[in-house]
Amino acid sequence: MTIFSGILKKRTSAGLLAALLLPGAALATEPAWQPGRAIEYIAPANPGGGWDTLARTTARVIMQERLSPQSFATINVPGGGGAVAWAQIARDSKNAHKLFVTSPPLILVPLAGMSRYDHEDFTPIARLITDSATVLVRKDSPYQTLNDLLDALRENPRLSIGGGSAPGSLHHVSFAGLAMAAGLNAREVNYVSYSGGGEAIISLLGGHIEAVSAGIGESSGQIAESGQLRALGIAAEERLPGTLADIPTYKEQGVDYTFDIWRGVMGPKEMPAEAVAYYQDLYVRMLNSDSWQQARDQLSWTDAYLDSQQFGIFLDQQKKQFGRVLAELGLLKH
Repeated sequence: MTIFSGILKKRTSAGLLAALLLPGAALATEPAWQPGRAIEYIAPANPGGGWDTLARTTARVIMQERLSPQSFATINVPGGGGAVAWAQIARDSKNAHKLFVTSPPLILVPLAGMSRYDHEDFTPIARLITDSATVLVRKDSPYQTLNDLLDALRENPRLSIGGGSAPGSLHHVSFAGLAMAAGLNAREVNYVSYSGGGEAIISLLGGHIEAVSAGIGESSGQIAESGQLRALGIAAEERLPGTLADIPTYKEQGVDYTFDIWRGVMGPKEMPAEAVAYYQDLYVRMLNSDSWQQARDQLSWTDAYLDSQQFGIFLDQQKKQFGRVLAELGLLKH
């Protein structure tokens, strides 16, 4: 059961680099617009999760590579699975100095009736990466494989699965889809919502939940470096390179299921076209930098660039796809 696949899944190659450089050619001349003050760079969750990691990583690379005359100041605005931050941004609709990082919850949370704002209330800037979904357990967990956990859930559906997004949002839907693919009743999954991936992992390490549904990028440090967590698998077509290469895919373990977590950047709805063009080109240059490629590989991300127009079309498609899945789970409200 493959869900939400078909996203560009390549490491940056010479051909992709050449393609990405094309939109940036206009930067040989003075851009029509440049930021006049620091950029408010919003991660709509607490520190430690996927949004926070993307915001801080891209901000650091932009500064290291001197791609912007102004700083990108990362601001965490947690609450409502992103809804608190989206409401603040929507009220500042003409601010050309405000950006926010985003991913599937921008589609899922409104569909589940937990936010009045969705992607149509903002301006797409660029889709940047994809990240593979995973299930994490403590290093000393009795669940050694994905099927160990799934078998335990068959016997006791009330086992707690945590995630750094709201019910009906990213990490809930990711695990619910896994449960469906494994023949479990997805509606019975006891999903425990946290305000960010970091908080969910802290709860896991404290023994309060059995496992965490997450993105592999936001948890690679605890897996490969600290050794505090184990990944039971990844929801990708094939294994990841590098230090995480020993993690089997779900398909290798007999569960035919993939789930891509795309991530990108958006701005307020009435952002001037000149500002959109500036930021779009800035991210193209970022993706082509050595600092980015090093950070991307360390976090096990995959480049998946879409420009503003393409990103907007993609978001419309995602809304249709996620709507069908939430309807099947009985969670579709909007």
